[in-house]
Amino acid sequence: MKNLFCKSARVGLALMLTSIGVWAQAPYHASSTKINALVHTKLDVKFDYSKRHLIGKEWVTLKPYAYPTDSLTLDAQGMDIRTIALVNGKNLQTLKYTYDEEQLKIQLGKKFLPGEAYTIFIDYTAKPDELKVKGSAAITDAKGLYFINPDSAVKGKPVQIWTQGETEASSAWFPTIDKPNQKTTAEISITAPTKYVTLSNGKLVSQLKNANGTRTDTWKMDLPHSPYLFMMAVGDFKIYRDKWNNKEVNYYLEPAYAPYAKQIFGLTPEMIDFYSKTLGVDYPWNKYSQIVVRDYVSGAMENTTATLHGAYVQRTPREMLDENFGQAESTIAHELFHQWFGDYVTAESWSNLTVNESFANYSEYLWAEHKYGKDAADAHNYEDMSQYLGSKKEALKNLVRFHYADKEEVFDAVSYQKGGRILNMMRNYLGDKVFFKGLNIYLKQNAFKNGEAHQLRLAMEEASGQDMNWFFNQWYFNARSSENKYRLCMG
Repeated sequence: MKNLFCKSARVGLALMLTSIGVWAQAPYHASSTKINALVHTKLDVKFDYSKRHLIGKEWVTLKPYAYPTDSLTLDAQGMDIRTIALVNGKNLQTLKYTYDEEQLKIQLGKKFLPGEAYTIFIDYTAKPDELKVKGSAAITDAKGLYFINPDSAVKGKPVQIWTQGETEASSAWFPTIDKPNQKTTAEISITAPTKYVTLSNGKLVSQLKNANGTRTDTWKMDLPHSPYLFMMAVGDFKIYRDKWNNKEVNYYLEPAYAPYAKQIFGLTPEMIDFYSKTLGVDYPWNKYSQIVVRDYVSGAMENTTATLHGAYVQRTPREMLDENFGQAESTIAHELFHQWFGDYVTAESWSNLTVNESFANYSEYLWAEHKYGKDAADAHNYEDMSQYLGSKKEALKNLVRFHYADKEEVFDAVSYQKGGRILNMMRNYLGDKVFFKGLNIYLKQNAFKNGEAHQLRLAMEEASGQDMNWFFNQWYFNARSSENKYRLCMG
C-alpha cells in the first residue's frame, strides 16, 4: 500500500505542478472597482418580434462611490444607441460618449462628488440575436434576452420572451454596470400584446391597456439587488396563486400544465417556512414567483423574487408518480435558497461564487433532511460527493479562486458539489446551533450588500468563539494542502 500510494503521489504531484503552472498563467481577477455606484434603474421596454429586438428607454441613477468623477462607463452589448443625456429637471442635456459595442464611455459634462446623485437617460435598441457570445458548462448561452418562436413558425410551440442575466448578460438588454458587487432598486415597464402575461422582479404596481392592442405592465423593486438578477418573461402563462405568511407565492406555467401547478410547485411555501426558521431570517422579499419557459439555457435561475425554470419541471402527476426528491424538487429548493444566499447577500465577485452556489447546493441536503430524513439527505450528499470526486480536473482548484481565464470557469463541481460538502463538514465540526447562528450573523451583517468567504469566516468565528482561519485556509483557499503528503512520499 505504501508503494502504491507513493506512486500515485508522484503522478499526483506531477499533475499538481502542471496545474500550478497553468494556474499561475491565468490572470488575476480582482473585485470590480466601484467608480460609480448604481442607485436606481428605470426601464421602459417593448419588442419587435419580427426583428427580435428590444426597444428600450432607460433612466439610470448613480452616485460617485469614493472619489469625484466626470465620467461613467456602462456595459452595453451590441446595441444601437440613439440618445444619451443627463437629466436636468424636466430637461435633457445631451452628453458626449464613445461606444465599442461592449461599453459606453460617457462624459458627464461636469464633476460629481461622492454621494451626489445624477440620472442618465438612454434611448436604445438591444439586438441579442446578433451578439457573438458564449456561455459556460452551467449556462450554455449568454445573449441575455431570448425570443422563443416569435413568428409562430413552429406549430404547437408557445411564443415567449425571457431573460437570463448570469453572469454578465443583463447588459445585453439594458445598459448597466454589470457586476455582482453593484446593487440597485428598479422599475420595469413592459409593453406586450394584451393576450400575454408578464413577470418581472418585485411587485406588479400597474397595468395600462393601450389603443394598439398592447398592455403596459409596470413592476417595481423597492429593495436593491444586482443587475444579473434582473428578469423579464412574456408569454401565454397561467398563474396559480399560493401564499406564505400573506406574501404572494405564484406559479406560472403553460396552460396545459396549469392544472398540475400544485403538484409541481406546491411544496414551495413549506420550503420558505423551513428556510426562514432555519436561518432566523424571514424570506426577505415581497413575493416569490416561479415560471417555466421553453428552450432555457440552464436548469434554473434565481432571479430576485422570480425564479425561472427550464421546461423539464413541467410534468403530469403520472410522470411524477414514482419521484422521490428528484431533480425538479431539489432544484426548486436550490433556487429558493438563493433568495437568501445570492440575492439578499450576493457574492462580491465571481471568484467568491462559493457564497452563492455552495450554499444553494447544500440547501438541497437541508431540505431532504427536513422532509425525508437523514438517510435520504445522506444519499443526496453521496451523489454530489461522487460527482465531484469523479472529475479529476477539479481536484486542485481552490474553492475561492481569483485566477482564471474566464469567469464562466468557476461554475463547476468545485463551487457547487465540493463547496456543499465543505459546508456539511463545517456544520458537523461546529454543531448545528453554532453553524446556523453563524449563517444568521452572516446574513444580517451583509443584508442587501455583498459577501465573500472572509465575511463568512468572521461570522462563524463570532458564533463559535474560536479561530476559523485554519479551516478556511485549508478548505477555501488552499486545495493544494495535501502537498506535504506528496513531499513525504517523494522524500
